[in-house]
Amino acid sequence: MTPIIRILEAIIFGGRWLIVPIYLCMLFLLAVLVAYFIGEVIHTAPMVGSISETGLLVFTLSLIDISLTANLVVLVILSGYENFLRKVEFNESDPRPEWMSRIDFAGLKLKLLSSITVIAAVQLLRGFLDIGNETDRDLFWQLVIVLSFGVLCLLLALTDRVEGKH
Repeated sequence: MTPIIRILEAIIFGGRWLIVPIYLCMLFLLAVLVAYFIGEVIHTAPMVGSISETGLLVFTLSLIDISLTANLVVLVILSGYENFLRKVEFNESDPRPEWMSRIDFAGLKLKLLSSITVIAAVQLLRGFLDIGNETDRDLFWQLVIVLSFGVLCLLLALTDRVEGKH
């Protein structure tokens, strides 16, 4: 191999580090989600006694939605960094999460799509609980989106399973 090709490959291989600012911005996004979550709890806490059961369920689903989105951001940051940049080194006092040792790119795709499907399903449930503020058209399209993601998840899982057998 010529020195020019080695240099070119080193530059291309090193170029993967250009994604680091994206992961850092995603950490900022995670902080924003946490701040928003806490703000919603603080804002709603004084009104807990006067909220209807449906209102409380809608509020709870909103917080669950934020939590699932935050988990999705963490999953993308950690697994993306480990899959595309380098293995994360942990010390014994801060052990590696069990899922990080088992997830590969195919597993990451499935986890991401599954998380997005659950987030969409929570949104749909929230829409049904708050039906007075939702149009039939909006609910229909939310349902179509949930079903589409669900079918896509199933197809991806089946594809990965078939590929694994060959």
